[in-house]
Amino acid sequence: MAVAINGSGTITGISVGGIPDGVVDTDVLANNAVTFGKIGSTEQGQLCKAWVNFDGTGTVAIRASYNVSSITDNGVGLFTVNFTAALPDGNYTMTASTGNAGSTTAVRSINPEAAFTAASCSIRCVSVSSTATDDAQTSVVFFR
Repeated sequence: MAVAINGSGTITGISVGGIPDGVVDTDVLANNAVTFGKIGSTEQGQLCKAWVNFDGTGTVAIRASYNVSSITDNGVGLFTVNFTAALPDGNYTMTASTGNAGSTTAVRSINPEAAFTAASCSIRCVSVSSTATDDAQTSVVFFR
């Protein structure tokens, strides 16, 4: 049986005589957990700084996100992703995808609309014919 730790810190899968009581407890696990502050600066730089999955049709709706406070709808296909905590500067990279689930719509792309800033990133979603478009499935990821 595999050893498992659930969300409340309960450990299962250890047979009698496997590990004596008190050797491993939630305090020991918490003190030895890998956290952002415990990893080196190189590793920190390899982590995603922000991401968002949103519906860009009608009233913009964020489905899920990390370090994104809101999306500003600036017109058809034009959005500004606003960061909860500013990035160090505008020297980050962005990758994204957009489209409509189950659709046979042609290729879409997302391009920067303006220079990147530490506080936000403005994007333009366009169809293969370079027509601005609002799509139901839009995802953007930021690395720095």
